[in-house]
Amino acid sequence: MAAQLQYQGTVRRKNAIARVRLIPGSGKYSINNRGLSEYFGKKTLEMIVQQPLEITETLGKYDIYARVHGGGTSGQAGALRLGIARALLKADESLRPVLKRAGFLTRDPRMKERRKYGLKKARKAPQFSKR
Repeated sequence: MAAQLQYQGTVRRKNAIARVRLIPGSGKYSINNRGLSEYFGKKTLEMIVQQPLEITETLGKYDIYARVHGGGTSGQAGALRLGIARALLKADESLRPVLKRAGFLTRDPRMKERRKYGLKKARKAPQFSKR
């Protein structure tokens, strides 16, 4: 059996980690062995995942296989978007200006701030009482 041509991208967003494989095909999605709409359930998250393919006009040209874990659905969708963009870049270097202009190659560094002692959350203090 011949080795199949595939492009990979591994990324993180918030606490989510995504490993993405792009294989030339018909545009099928497999995220943790489930379909795109089955996994996310929200149209906005599906749009976020499909943005790099739409902007580069490669929608339907690649099958996407992804393993995602950690974080919430929004972070996972963001990680998938960056992973797909990086894998597309490996597939075709000429797509770089389009992806760069759209901001799909930049990792979002924002993370949840750690909780500090004496506080309820990172910055939320307990209610002040004079007596």
